[in-house]
Amino acid sequence: MSPHLSLRDPQRSPRRLATPATLLALLLLCLSASAAVGMGAAAAKPRASLPAIERQVMCVTCKIPLQVAESPQANRERAFIQSLIDEGQTEAQIKDALLTQYGPTVLALPSAHGFDLTVYLVPLAAFLALLATLAVLLPRWRRHAREGGRHEIDAPQLSSTDAARLEADLARFD
Repeated sequence: MSPHLSLRDPQRSPRRLATPATLLALLLLCLSASAAVGMGAAAAKPRASLPAIERQVMCVTCKIPLQVAESPQANRERAFIQSLIDEGQTEAQIKDALLTQYGPTVLALPSAHGFDLTVYLVPLAAFLALLATLAVLLPRWRRHAREGGRHEIDAPQLSSTDAARLEADLARFD
């Protein structure tokens, strides 16, 4: 290795490491930059969009989802929603305004309170009842199938002429 390429050059002065004050200043700069980015992300709330809300509400006259409805009332609902979006309201605020304006029939999904809760509970209860029925009947069916395989079937005895004819027929196919 040539002397010019040596890693340590005795004629050069050793490099100074960063001072604690420099490290502290760099740390504060990084923290302030990350805090600014975090504040910007927290301040920017997600904007509501018309297609997202259209999927969640119904046309009150057509009784079909607003995203597929083509009627004057559907167009009025879309215009109302768009005006609320332009005001900067969130999805929850827009749904509350729609409930106030058109009533509970405007929502595609029923609320999870009161009698409307049955819409969610009845299918769940039916599914659990089906599972319980299967849990009870399946072992019985399997036990019955095992016991049925152990019993020999009492077939009627063939006469000697029928047995000879059967043997002749089977011999022809071999």
